Amino acid sequence: MPKETSKYKEEYAEQAFKLCLLGAKDTEMADFFGVTEKTINNWKLEHPKFLQSLKDGKIKADSEVSNSLYNRAKGYEVTEVREEKSEDGFKEVKTRKHVAADATSAIFWLKNRQPKKWRDKQEQEITIATHEDFLDNLE
Repeated sequence: MPKETSKYKEEYAEQAFKLCLLGAKDTEMADFFGVTEKTINNWKLEHPKFLQSLKDGKIKADSEVSNSLYNRAKGYEVTEVREEKSEDGFKEVKTRKHVAADATSAIFWLKNRQPKKWRDKQEQEITIATHEDFLDNLE
């Protein structure tokens, strides 16, 4: 029985990169390309450029979102540009503004980066003394 020819095309690497920027998982990628998830895994093994594009897309997307979350958590500066009417027509006016830190973003960041310190659930060890322990402590 002859081996099935691969549906893979070179342009899939760039498409996969863009799909990863959108947060696509392997199952969604398989749907997009009209193949099974197993085929996506085979393409990763058979086509190094495809695998690298997946890694690059995921790293780029994760780092950009992480950076945005970090900036929201600590606050940031932004330049606002608007046009105002003047005697000579319209002129561009730039205003520097500070966007305040967002507490929810800070909490989310800390809970994920330092879960032992910042998680809501604190674990405490409780020991129960037995009657014998009580009697031993009297001596």
